[in-house]
Amino acid sequence: MSKIRVYDLAKMLEKSSGEMMEILKNLNVEIKSHMSSIEEELVPMVESFLKEEKEAAAKPAVEEAPAYPIVYVREGASVADVAALAGERPGSAVKALMMGGLMMPASTAADERALKILGRAFKKNFVFGEGEEKEAEEPAAAAGVEPEAVKEQPKARPQAGKKAKEKGKKKKQRSEGEALRPPIVTVMGHVDHGKTTLLDNIRKTHVTEREAGGITQHIGASRVDYNGNTIVFLDTPGHEAFTAMRARGAQVTDIAILVVAADDGIKPQTIEAMNHAKAAGVPIVVAVNKIDKPEAKPERVRQQLSDYGLVPEEWGGDTIMVDVAAKKGTNVDELLEMLLLVAEMQELKADPNAAPSGTVIEANLDKGKGPVATVIVQEGTLRRGDIIHTGSAWGKIRAMIDDKGNTVSEAGPSMPVEILGLESVPQPGEKFTTLSTEREARDLISQSEFERRETDLGKAKRLTLEELYEKMQTEEIPQLRIVLKTDVQGSLEALHSSLMKMSTDSVSINIVHEGVGRISESDVMLASASNAIIIGFNVRPDGNAKRVAENEGVQIRLYQVIYDMLDDVKAAMEGMLAPELREHTLGQAEIREIFRVPKVGNIAGCRVTEGLVRRSAKVRLIRDGVVFWSGDLSSLKHFKDDVREIKAGNECGLSFEKFQDFKVGDVIEAYEILKEKKALE
Repeated sequence: MSKIRVYDLAKMLEKSSGEMMEILKNLNVEIKSHMSSIEEELVPMVESFLKEEKEAAAKPAVEEAPAYPIVYVREGASVADVAALAGERPGSAVKALMMGGLMMPASTAADERALKILGRAFKKNFVFGEGEEKEAEEPAAAAGVEPEAVKEQPKARPQAGKKAKEKGKKKKQRSEGEALRPPIVTVMGHVDHGKTTLLDNIRKTHVTEREAGGITQHIGASRVDYNGNTIVFLDTPGHEAFTAMRARGAQVTDIAILVVAADDGIKPQTIEAMNHAKAAGVPIVVAVNKIDKPEAKPERVRQQLSDYGLVPEEWGGDTIMVDVAAKKGTNVDELLEMLLLVAEMQELKADPNAAPSGTVIEANLDKGKGPVATVIVQEGTLRRGDIIHTGSAWGKIRAMIDDKGNTVSEAGPSMPVEILGLESVPQPGEKFTTLSTEREARDLISQSEFERRETDLGKAKRLTLEELYEKMQTEEIPQLRIVLKTDVQGSLEALHSSLMKMSTDSVSINIVHEGVGRISESDVMLASASNAIIIGFNVRPDGNAKRVAENEGVQIRLYQVIYDMLDDVKAAMEGMLAPELREHTLGQAEIREIFRVPKVGNIAGCRVTEGLVRRSAKVRLIRDGVVFWSGDLSSLKHFKDDVREIKAGNECGLSFEKFQDFKVGDVIEAYEILKEKKALE
């Protein structure tokens, strides 16, 4: 049975995708987005609905009075502006529009249709008009409703004499707080699948022609303006650089575009890029590229991606996938629209007035300029003349150049700039901050160099199977992360299945990446960034991988017998289990007399009636059958001598930690907490 996509049906019936989605929902047809498919047999039903709607529209109708209070909206107001009038967040407005069939970012200008959807969602009667100025003086008269209705407005209008002052005050308050910032997007995927060509089309430049063999040779950052919105793109030479920055604690990317060629399908680097993005917790938007080629099979790509957990929205999943032809520019606008929607749902914010901070994206030593670094500002506003510190380098900024080659005096959140004036070359991935004096910067550099030397001298491995118990105690659900490499696909499937079967409710296994072939530098960097160990079965690491693993402190475990590997993993998982705590009662004592000792306080004269009382034990004080206090002993004496324990039938003197409110006749119960190692079921 043939199907048709929602947006294709919309084009055929001369409707927008949003309008068609709402029509289908009114007809109880289940769809998730304009990319969803429906049965072609439903088309006549849609046509009949449109015909009836057109006939009904031709008949004169009496417009009902609005049930909600009127709120005037200026022409050209954005979706975010409309949300603010209702006292709602921009993200809530975007979600309401999506539910109503419109896919509009918060910064997009609202139209009549958007106002109706938002009105229903926020229980307001949004109306385009100039009623705002009149309403400032006479709210009820301007709105055309009763005064009681006006009181329901989310914000009271200021009086005419104070209006300008109040507006200025509100604007200042908004500027001093957090504001939405542009999303930072990283493009990833297999070599030759069109990553740079896609960016080339988006930026309307010719990066590919300038690079040897058409392969990206450096990390670049650029800003793109689309429909009044800004998107920042990071063009990396591969996911190694993406993960190398993340391994140093630099989480720069907000969204990852996974580029997959429709004529080539999933490749090893595609899987690696996918796993790197998943490990970073970054939302993935898939660009299925090269759909203009005769051999293109985008549906096959979707099926392959689904096998790896990226299920398309139109198939009931939550991964946005857009078919594009990067060279021709086909559907590139739709891809940008999807990026903005994902960004709106994340509600990315930054404070432009905070202390400037951000991340070094790339750095090099230029013969003419000296040390040069490309940075992205993540908080605050970086200005020319600021003293910057990155951990390994510092300097006073004497020039800033944006991605278009223009000299700028300041850079706000999400803005990439090239800075000059550093004393040395920093490391990519380092965080930067600003300082007040050069002396402070020099002192910090000296301290950082000292700490680095100390770290290098006594460097411990980052993670070993033997150390997993200590490493994982801070996690709510212990998880053993593994990068798995094997000699052949059959071994990989068998080992993957065996490892996943070992997961329990108490401790789980997370295979962050798996593949066939030697252990590469990329595998080590992914393990480093994810706090994972590398397990190799009948494979060996190459020279670069060994060197990087040693530097990064990543453990590589190599096996030739599957049972040896499974036994080691099981032992590690058992070590990660929190021990079972069990209370063991030692004995009881009864307070017979109370002694007052100068500079010490009260001492309880007791007789041990059952078992024993130990100095290291925890105790409870029981009064009239109720636990009155619990804590630790501060001393245990037999006459004047300090002792480790007193057995039943003997007398002793007890004092308690920060507690002296005991009475004759109170019962002291001594107990200890035993830790018993758990075993996997």
